[in-house]
Amino acid sequence: MIGGLFRRRDPEEATPARDVRQRLAPQNLPGRDALEVARARLSVGAALFAVLFVAVGLRMSYVSLVRDGNEPGVARAAHPAQVQADRADILDRNGVVLATSLPVVSLFATPRLVMDVEEAVQKLSKVLPDVKAEDIRERLLSGRSFVWIKRGLSPREHAAVMRLGLPGFEFQAEERRIYPQGAIGPHILGYTGIDNIGLAGIEKRFDETLRQGEPLRLAIDIRLQRFLEQEIARATQRFSAIGATAAVMDVTTGEILALASLPAYDPNRHQTISNEALFNRSTLGVYEQGSTFKIFNTAMVLDSGRFTTTSVFDASSPIKIDRFTITDYHAQNRALTIAEIFKYSSNIGSAKMASEIGVEGQRAFMDKIGMLRPVPIELPEVGQPLYPRQWRKISMLTIAYGHGISVTPLHVVTATSAMINGGIYYRPTLLKRTAAGHAGAGTRVISEKTSRQMRDLFRLNVVEGSGRNSDVPGFDVGGKTGSAEKPGRHGYREKALISSFVAAFPMRDPKYVVMVSIDEPKGTKETGGYATGGAVAAPSTRAIIEFMATLYGIPPVDPAAAAKLLAGSPATAPPISAPSVSPPAAAAPTLTQLVEATTGPPAEAAAPPPAATPARPTGRGGR
Repeated sequence: MIGGLFRRRDPEEATPARDVRQRLAPQNLPGRDALEVARARLSVGAALFAVLFVAVGLRMSYVSLVRDGNEPGVARAAHPAQVQADRADILDRNGVVLATSLPVVSLFATPRLVMDVEEAVQKLSKVLPDVKAEDIRERLLSGRSFVWIKRGLSPREHAAVMRLGLPGFEFQAEERRIYPQGAIGPHILGYTGIDNIGLAGIEKRFDETLRQGEPLRLAIDIRLQRFLEQEIARATQRFSAIGATAAVMDVTTGEILALASLPAYDPNRHQTISNEALFNRSTLGVYEQGSTFKIFNTAMVLDSGRFTTTSVFDASSPIKIDRFTITDYHAQNRALTIAEIFKYSSNIGSAKMASEIGVEGQRAFMDKIGMLRPVPIELPEVGQPLYPRQWRKISMLTIAYGHGISVTPLHVVTATSAMINGGIYYRPTLLKRTAAGHAGAGTRVISEKTSRQMRDLFRLNVVEGSGRNSDVPGFDVGGKTGSAEKPGRHGYREKALISSFVAAFPMRDPKYVVMVSIDEPKGTKETGGYATGGAVAAPSTRAIIEFMATLYGIPPVDPAAAAKLLAGSPATAPPISAPSVSPPAAAAPTLTQLVEATTGPPAEAAAPPPAATPARPTGRGGR
């Protein structure tokens, strides 16, 4: 019976209840546990992958949106020699380096890894004396994940920090922009910020080009640029002026050989640049230019074909218009030829000449020579000319002698070049112009005949007129003076002048235009108290022309006179003339003295002058 109970049953005898009991039998539990464990492991793995995915997403969001953009992507103990400079060089026309990039390293910290903040502050402040201890402490305790300690370490500082062996501090390889010429030509070159991005001048205008590694060859001659800045700095100091500008242009190509503005700055120390020094008076400052505008008024009248240099206009009495009166500074009180109007700088004669052309004709001519639009130069700092929206008769009369319209000094230089080079307006350029680039670059604005007549008038004004102080014996210099009162809150400021002289040489075959403009000069005993363009700007123009003649080996028209001048004969040095006195001019330095001289940036004297406003008629413009 017992044996029957334990006999093996046939599979066909299985029942549902028996099947359940069989699956739950102890001998079948290990298989079930393995299945459950596998399912659990899969769930845990999926959860881990989800967490990892979320973490990666959060990190990418942090890197893209939150992290400081200055934080280096890879922390490494870099050596300066390992850095390849990316920003290209800027060269002058002769290949002299004006701006270049040098490899440097910068020090940064990960504050959470700094073990002893006070120890780090104490040690770093000793080897980095220009970084304040409190600044280092503040950065390390800021709670940020990354902080700069100092950008652009010197090799000595780099080695000193390395010897400290402080945990949490690392170096990042970078490059620094260097300007080997110092404070020479800063308003041309501009400067870059700490991250090597152009912030002014050529550096800003061609930032993308330079960052792509393409070097720039400028038209600037650094030798002439240095002398130009030295000369106007001397004039600024001599006449207690608040600033000055100067420019030299090649009239046959439109290339700017030198362009200066004072006060200036050192782009190597861009953190200390003041607004006054940053202001570029040559291309950004717009001023009423005074009698230099008679150059363009005269050319306009002659180019009409209705008049010649011997045509006569009545300048015997002032012009009364509304409640204003136009008079002459050097009144002749008689009828004058066009040549005499130019020579004596007659406001009355100039106004009557403009009347023959008319309002629309004058406006069209000024537009044609570029006076109604910003000067097209490769700088971001360019000024917008100011002129009357409603060009009426009174505007026509005052613009004839340089009042009622405000332009930059470079406008005057560029338009003057077209007046004396045969009548071709060349777009001014700071880049060295190739023969291919020069072809077709000019536009005719006056006839060759008019240009020849203007060259004769330029020379006449230097030989017999207000430009005598600019004459360089043997070199056939011509030019025109200009002295304009600056506008103030209650009208024109009689003793605040923009005193200018624009010259060209050699007049028989012009090659260069030189302009010097002094802002608010004060008359001296040597000038008889006068601060006009002929007294303060013409002598500096003369010194620049003498230097250029030596520098470029320009052959003189009169070799004998030139030999005496270059030999330093005092008998040939023209005096600084004024209406009542004629003492001798200061001797210009020799080429050897200039080469050996060392200079620094001129003192920053004043804020940029206010933009000029349309003028009222005045009799004080012809000086």
